[in-house]
Amino acid sequence: MVSQEQRRRQLAREKLERQQQRKAAARSKTQKRNAAIAGGIVLALVAGLVVAAVGLFDSDDNGKDKKDTVADPCARPAPGTPSGQTWKKEPKLTIDKSADYTMELATTCGDITIGLDAKNAPHTVNSFNFLAGKGYFDHTKCHRLTDQGIYVLQCGDPKGDGTGTPGYTIPDENLKDPKLKGNVYPAGTIAMANRYNPQPPKGESKNEDSGGSQFFIVYQDSELPPYYTPFGTLKGGEDVLKKITKAGATAPDPQTGNTAPIATVVINKATVKRS
Repeated sequence: MVSQEQRRRQLAREKLERQQQRKAAARSKTQKRNAAIAGGIVLALVAGLVVAAVGLFDSDDNGKDKKDTVADPCARPAPGTPSGQTWKKEPKLTIDKSADYTMELATTCGDITIGLDAKNAPHTVNSFNFLAGKGYFDHTKCHRLTDQGIYVLQCGDPKGDGTGTPGYTIPDENLKDPKLKGNVYPAGTIAMANRYNPQPPKGESKNEDSGGSQFFIVYQDSELPPYYTPFGTLKGGEDVLKKITKAGATAPDPQTGNTAPIATVVINKATVKRS
């Protein structure tokens, strides 16, 4: 027969085990979130890893589940589909590095204006000028929104799953931008996603200079390693970002921890103009 003291000790052990299980689950969740933070703005390395880009609640076009308690604050996309066009090499540098350029994103949620830094990121700005001129960004979906740890909206993928590229890569630039103090990308920074891995498996490269077309908009100061080319600054559309972020992000994908915006954020038209 179990004494009262033995029963008390048994209950205490069970309580401790439950606490340890909860802590382990919390650590696992944190690790997944940190993986999304470190890799969420990195392009998927395996073209078939479509699930790495989204995580939803009720069924939508990505096969996950989307929260049905939050209304989509954005309009329906304009008719059309991404071109998906690719090129074999980076376009010839044709922009004027001493000039000012502006990128306008007409999205389903409103217009976003970005000032481009041609002086310090000429290859990146030149690529965006080229791609926008080809209609590459038109009808593309902003496929990732992070609202924990780092605060970014990621766009620029014609596939909408985190794996799309224009077929070529561009060099990393402006990584020592003085505005990136303490490895913090300030709110309003526009930077490139890439496949950089500072600690690759033995025999593999770090994938420097691996940016393509995917970029992210920082909507709140975010601590990130200085691996991602800062090439622009938000000049208009703060209200649009607030609308998108207020709607929130989807549940993390159980395997990757990645999240997507609940709002349907589609770039109907992207244009780059010399100011």
